[in-house]
This record gives sequence, structure tokens and C-alpha cells, in this order.
Amino acid sequence: MSNNIPMASKIEAILYLKGKPLSISEIAEYAACDRFTAEEGIIELMENYSRRDTALEVVETEIGYSLQVRSDFHDLVQALIPVELGVGALRTLAAIALHNPILQSELINLRGSGAYQHVQELVESGFVRKRRDNDSRSYALQITPKFHQYFQIEQLPQILTTPEKEQQLELELEGLQPEQETIEK
Repeated sequence: MSNNIPMASKIEAILYLKGKPLSISEIAEYAACDRFTAEEGIIELMENYSRRDTALEVVETEIGYSLQVRSDFHDLVQALIPVELGVGALRTLAAIALHNPILQSELINLRGSGAYQHVQELVESGFVRKRRDNDSRSYALQITPKFHQYFQIEQLPQILTTPEKEQQLELELEGLQPEQETIEK
């Protein structure tokens, strides 16, 4: 790195390019400086961001320092960043969509006990709505408008009875996901 670039600017570039929290030691290593210089640079950078009216901030986490979007923009981040779901959660989502609505107890019979975690993840990501069913002790699960928007699926048949058709929908949903490492179930 060029010697005439201010340390705070180097650290800003490092945090931006790495895209994850870094310890002072890692920052010093990437910036080719000692720990003290890295600490001074990070303090200067944090002060610079605190004075600016910007969507970004430098924060200290348990892992290290990170350049991130301010929490005020959380809703915007959720709306713009694609949700990453594993294959198991996608298959659970496909089962919910195919039987929409479905009792959680029926879903567990179809998908196994791992579906409890998938349901929690799908509710948190806004693809599934969960409410207490009046006729049973289970929860009723239903896909939300976000499901239709995200997967660009206007309408699904209410129940597809053949395993081949269910498997086809699962594959279509997986194909619509961004590439990622996934763990099934």
C-alpha cells in the first residue's frame, strides 16, 4: 500500500473489502503496520464516521471491528438483501406452500422434527405466518405475500398429490435461490 494514504483510509478500505469483523491484529497485518498504529487508525475512522451523516458506521463487535450499515437502515437491508435458506428449509417451505395452509403437526409428519427449526427460520425471514389453530393444539402455517414476491410465483395449486410434483416444486424453489453452500435437513 502506498505510504501517503492516511491510515484511517487504509483501514476503511480493508474493512470494506474484507466484509467481516477483523481484530486489531488482523487490521495491522493487512495495513502493514504495528498494533498501536492500527488502533489509532481505527479510532480516527470511528470518529470520522460518527461526525458524518452517512448510512455506514464502524463498530466494535465481539469478533473485532466492522464497517456496516447503521441499524436505522435495518428494514431497508432486509428488503434488499436476498434471504439465504438451506435446502432443508427450502423443502420445508415447499411443503408448506403446496399444502397451504398446513398444521405444523402435519408438516412434522411430512418433513421430520428438523422442520421445527426450519419453521422458525421461515417465520423470521417472513415467508411463513404461524398462528394457533382453533381446532387443534398445533399451529397453522401459511405462506405470506413475501413468498410470492421473492420467488416470483403468482399462485400455487393448493395440494399437489404426487411426490414427483412436490419434488419438482422443491427443485424449482432451489433453482431460484442464490448460489450458496447448503446442508440438507
